[in-house]
Amino acid sequence: MLKARDIHKTFGKVHVLKGIDLEIQPGRITAIVGPSGAGKTTLLQILGTLAAPDKGGAVYFNNVEVSCMPDKRLSAFRNKNIGFVFQFHQLLPEFTLQENVAMPALLGGMQRKEAMKKAADLLGKLGLEDRGTHYPSQLSGGECQRAAVARALINNPGIILADEPSGSLDSENREELHKLFFTLRDTMGATFVIVTHDESLAEKADIVVRMADGKIRSVTTQKP
Repeated sequence: MLKARDIHKTFGKVHVLKGIDLEIQPGRITAIVGPSGAGKTTLLQILGTLAAPDKGGAVYFNNVEVSCMPDKRLSAFRNKNIGFVFQFHQLLPEFTLQENVAMPALLGGMQRKEAMKKAADLLGKLGLEDRGTHYPSQLSGGECQRAAVARALINNPGIILADEPSGSLDSENREELHKLFFTLRDTMGATFVIVTHDESLAEKADIVVRMADGKIRSVTTQKP
């Protein structure tokens, strides 16, 4: 589904990524782990087309090279095919939960009525059916992060990329969010790539990618 080939990334004199080759398997949860400064978030940003690799590297989505697309086309591709969940939910405070979830669909050209209905359906599936008219400030951190997952799903993306998605949550909400990821994998066939420091999540993932010093040190497929 998603392939990275010879990915290098340099910021000034700092060589953050040093020749990354990686393939992401569909319908699986892949955890990327490693110490701070290993290059995990930079790799995730490049996989998600939020950043470009240095010259010579390439990212492919379903065998189509996306890393060389012009900006406008790339933005449309990203909105349709990739969902994002960040450490902090990044919900817009002036919009209701339902409006926040619907936003990527609206940006993609979906009619408001259809987008809002789809957002409501997703909120219901994620246990937030009675929270759609609330604003982010009226909700718990766990509820906001579940809504962020719903937002990532609204356009039926091929893959969801998550950067420390449970890092700002307490232990109870963190566990609930992790359970949600695996439920979505099992019921919807969702594909996740998750950057995390949480070893308990990594232990449950289908595939674990361990990084250090800008390189992949190991890729382990774990027993179901």
